[in-house]
Amino acid sequence: MKMILKIQSLDKKGLIAEITRVIFDFNLNILRNDEFVDVENNLFFMRSEMLGNCDINALKSEILKLLSSEAKVEIFVVKRRKIVILCTKESHCLGDLLIRYDSGELNADILAVVSNYDSLKSLCQKFGLPFICVLSENLSRKEHEAKVLQELRKYPCDYIVLAKYMRILSPEFVGEFEGRMINIHHSFLPAFIGANPYKQAYERGVKMIGATAHFVNNALDEGPIIYQDIIKVNHAMGWKAMQKSGRDVEKIVLAKALNLALEEKIFIYNNKTIVF
Repeated sequence: MKMILKIQSLDKKGLIAEITRVIFDFNLNILRNDEFVDVENNLFFMRSEMLGNCDINALKSEILKLLSSEAKVEIFVVKRRKIVILCTKESHCLGDLLIRYDSGELNADILAVVSNYDSLKSLCQKFGLPFICVLSENLSRKEHEAKVLQELRKYPCDYIVLAKYMRILSPEFVGEFEGRMINIHHSFLPAFIGANPYKQAYERGVKMIGATAHFVNNALDEGPIIYQDIIKVNHAMGWKAMQKSGRDVEKIVLAKALNLALEEKIFIYNNKTIVF
């Protein structure tokens, strides 16, 4: 079987040699190895793709013996992950993920799509996916989130994907999925916030637009960044043309960030990421 090993520890001389020796002793073959040392904080990060069969708990135990007491070691068997998508009314990010899923480009099973509007129900039905509408009208945020959580618990998953889910989430809701909720937003934040950021950007005369995918935490749109990209724009583009181009960037950035998460290529440290 194929496995992924992820290690985060204080650095010391000879760690790679010691870790790979243990992997060899367990009769595993390393297919790929990536390492990074944060010299400033003396932190060591390592991701290994391995092939073979072994007692995973025993392997983890032996590796931990080599590391600092606060080290973190994770070993994953490579398999299709499970995701649930949250959306509101905008279809571009959701539609892109559904197409990638349907064509086999997404190494995950989409269990369900949850929304606070029914606008995208027909889109999901075309792909044969459960669509759950939890209306927010006349409900407090706490009441609405309780209903959404009730639905999400029916679909245990590895990641929650916010595909332009336009609701501010409470710390309690976020805490349910810490390190497992991925969001996408335009890179104008915080310079252009509120309604129609693309029109605001057009009026300001920006020369580039982009998108940022990040893990969600309690700081609005300030969680650990996974992936970003930009495109150049100019004075000849109206705000609707900017919006169209921006949406193209948003869906590509979200898909790339999700794939990085599905492939266990991300380490979260403080409020930043190390991405291999």
